Parts: sequence; C-alpha cells; structure tokens
Amino acid sequence: MSHFRPILRDVDFLLPPSVQDWLPEGHLARDVVEVVEGLDLSELERADAGRGSPPDHPATLLSLPIDGYATGCFSSRKIERATDDSLAVRFVAANRHPDHDTLATFRQRFAQEFVFFSQSERSSPTGC
Repeated sequence: MSHFRPILRDVDFLLPPSVQDWLPEGHLARDVVEVVEGLDLSELERADAGRGSPPDHPATLLSLPIDGYATGCFSSRKIERATDDSLAVRFVAANRHPDHDTLATFRQRFAQEFVFFSQSERSSPTGC
C-alpha cells in the first residue's frame, strides 16, 4: 500500500465541470470579459453578413485578442490553441474554440477597434 494519494485521471465528474468554478475571482480573464460585456458592440453585431452557420459572438472574438494582448499572446494560432490548453482563455472563449482564421479575419475586419492595442503589442516581450 502506497502512502501517496492515488492518481485517478479516468474518474468521471458527477456533473460537467464549470469553467466559472475553476477560475479564481479577480483573475484578469474575468476583468476582460466584464469590460467587453460593458461595451456597445451593436456595430460589430450588425456587420455580420449572416451567411452560413451561426458565427461566434463579436464579444467573444473581441475578448480573445484583448486577453491575448494583455498576456503577451498575439498570434491567432496561439490564441486558438490556448482555447484548449488554458483555463483562463477557455473562460474568455465561453468554452468555444474559434479557429485562427476566424480570429485573424475578425481582427482585420475591425482593425480600428484594435488600434488602442498597437502600442502594447510592440512593448510586450512575453508570448504564450
């Protein structure tokens, strides 16, 4: 009998886990979501052509790069990967996984909304 705690990676949860419960209060990701939810995104919502399958909400597509910029992650591919790997990014993405093309296209289409990030992108030496 070992004196270590058992490793039980294959045990199922009784209920699906909530990302909300696992992310600590006061985390930067919570602040990003709160700020973006307070913005008037009606222009971005109207800009969607409405073709094909339902798109990701503009609040999600705006929150992900903001969180990425705040943490030093500027690449759409890395942000996409972080929606799987990072609990905080998963929270910001509302447990969705927009692909890098969607993120990059959104960033290009609404470049004016991202102007205020240009200085921080140049000054941050870290990455994700």
